Amino acid sequence: MSSDGTFATIKRGLALSPELRTGLGGTVALALLQMAGRVAVPIAVQQGIDHGIRGDGGPDPQIVLVVVALTLAALAVSTLCGYLMTRRLFAVSETALGALRSRTFRHIHDLSMLHQQSERRGSSVSRVTSDVDQISTFLQTGGVQLLLASGQLIVSTIVMAVYSWQLTIVVLLAFGPAVGVIRLFQKRLAAVYRSVRERTGTMMGAVAESVVGASVIRSYGVAARTEQRLDTAIEDLRVAQQRALRTSVTSFSSGEIGAGLALSGVVVVGVLLGVDGELTVGRLTAFLFLVTLFIQPVQIATDMLNEAQNAVAGWRRILDVLDVEPDVADPDDKGVDLPEGPLSVRFRDVSFRYPGGPLVLQDVDQEIPARTKVAVVGETGSGKTTFAKLLTRLMDPAGGEVLLSGVPLRDVRFSSLRSRVVMVPQDGFLFDATVAENIRFADPDLTDADLQRAFTELGLGDWLAGLTEGLDTPVGERGEALSVGERQLVALVRAYVADPDLLVLDEATSAVDPATEVRLQHALDLVTRGRTTVAIAHRLSTAEAADEVVVVDAGRVVQRGPHARLVAEEGSIYAKLYASWLEQTR
Repeated sequence: MSSDGTFATIKRGLALSPELRTGLGGTVALALLQMAGRVAVPIAVQQGIDHGIRGDGGPDPQIVLVVVALTLAALAVSTLCGYLMTRRLFAVSETALGALRSRTFRHIHDLSMLHQQSERRGSSVSRVTSDVDQISTFLQTGGVQLLLASGQLIVSTIVMAVYSWQLTIVVLLAFGPAVGVIRLFQKRLAAVYRSVRERTGTMMGAVAESVVGASVIRSYGVAARTEQRLDTAIEDLRVAQQRALRTSVTSFSSGEIGAGLALSGVVVVGVLLGVDGELTVGRLTAFLFLVTLFIQPVQIATDMLNEAQNAVAGWRRILDVLDVEPDVADPDDKGVDLPEGPLSVRFRDVSFRYPGGPLVLQDVDQEIPARTKVAVVGETGSGKTTFAKLLTRLMDPAGGEVLLSGVPLRDVRFSSLRSRVVMVPQDGFLFDATVAENIRFADPDLTDADLQRAFTELGLGDWLAGLTEGLDTPVGERGEALSVGERQLVALVRAYVADPDLLVLDEATSAVDPATEVRLQHALDLVTRGRTTVAIAHRLSTAEAADEVVVVDAGRVVQRGPHARLVAEEGSIYAKLYASWLEQTR
C-alpha cells in the first residue's frame, strides 16, 4: 500500500468525521505553547551558564534565581496547556468516533441480506468495534504524542538554528537516512497492519460462531475440531502481529541510529566550534538539550508509526464497508408512501438469483388481492423464502418488479414500507430484553395495559400469566430463555400490535409441539383476520386454512388455487406434497 494511499485514507477518514476538526486551531495552539515551555529549559540552561555562572563579573546568584523562577513559570504554563490539549483531544475524538461507529453500523444495517450473508458476521462486528477502537486508541495516545512531537520538532529546530546553524545542519544530516528508511518501511507497515485487522475480523468471527453454536458443537462432539479452527485463527493473528512488530522494530531502530549519529556529531563539531570561539559553553550545553528534544519526536514518530498504520488499516476497512453501495436502497425523499387501506400484491415477471448461482425464481407473475390469505408451498429450495424476502424488499429481484397496490416496491420509502408490511420470520428472533420490551419494538408508545389487552385478544392471556414475571420476564439472548414456540408467540403479538396491512409469515408453526401449535394457530387466525397475508407454509395445515395456495417448484409457480381443488388433482405436485405431509403426521 503506497503512502499516498495512506494519506488518502486519512483524508477520507477525516472527511467522514468532521467532528475531529472541532476546535483544531485551539488544540494546535495549546500544543505549541506546551512545546515552548519545554524549550524554556535549554534556553534557561544557556542563560544560567553564560550569564549567571560564567558571566564577565563572575557567578551571579541573582541571575540564576531569576532564570530558575522564569523556567518554573514556563513549565507550569506548559503543563497546564498539555492538560487542556489532551482533554480537548479526548473529548473530540470520542465524539467523532462515536459518530463514525454509528454511521458504520447504520450503513451495514442498510446493506441487503445478500451482502450480509456473504460477509462473516465477526468481520462486520469487528469493523464497528475493534477497528474503531484502534482508531480511538491511536488518536488518544499516539495521536496526542504525534501532535506534541510535531510541535516539539518545529520549535526545537527553530531554536537550534538560532543557536548554531552549523550544528543544526549536522543534526539534520544525521537523521536524513533515518527519514528515508522510515518512509520505505511505511509502505510495508501499511500492508502488514491491514493483514492484522483482517485476521482480527476472522478471529472474532470464529469466536462468535463457537459461542453461538455451542449446543451444536456439543451435540455432534466436534469440540476438538472447533478448537482447532479457533486455534488456527488465533495463530494466524499472532503471526500477523509478530510480522508487523518486526517491521516496526526495524523502522524504530533506524531512528535510534540517527539519534546516536546526531549526538556524536554535535559533540565533535560543537567542541571544534567552541575551541574557535564561535560557540559558548552555555550554547553548546543548551544545544545538547535541544538535540534531545529533537531526537525524542523522531523516536516517537517511528514508535507511533505502527500504531498509526494499525489505525489507518482499521480506517481503511471501515471505508471499504462505507464504499459498498446498498443494492436495496431507500428512495427516501424521492420515494412515495404506500396508499392507505388494504394492500394488494403483484409479482410482474419476477426472476431472482443469488450471486454466482442459478435462478431460484423465474418468470413469477402472480397477483394477490387485498385481504386475501395465501399460502406459498413447495419443497425445500424451491424458492418459497426468496418469495417472502422479495415481497418485504429485503432483496430486490434480478428481473421484473414487485408492486403493492400498484406501486413498485423500489419507489416506496422504507418508513412507509416497514410500517405497513411486517414479516414474522421462522426463527421468531427476540432481543435480549423483557417480553414487553420486545413487543414495544413494534410500537414504543404502548402501555402495559395495551400489551395485556393484545395478549388477551389473541387468547394468550393465560400463557402470559404463567410466565415468572409476566410482561417483565427476561427472554435472554436471542430469546433463548423461552422455548421455540414461546418465542413465536411473542413474535406474533409483536406483529399484531404493529397492525400491518400486509403480513408475511415464514411458517410460524414449523418447529413447535402440537399443544403450542394449537395456541399459535388460534393466534394466527386472529392476527391475519382482515389483512392481506402471505404465509410460507412448511406444514400444510397452514395451506388448508388459506384462501388460496401457490405451489412453487424449481423457482416457478406451477399451481394455484384453493386447497380442496389442488389436492383433488391426482398426480399434481401439491397432491404429492399433501400426501407426503399426511404420512409424516400420522
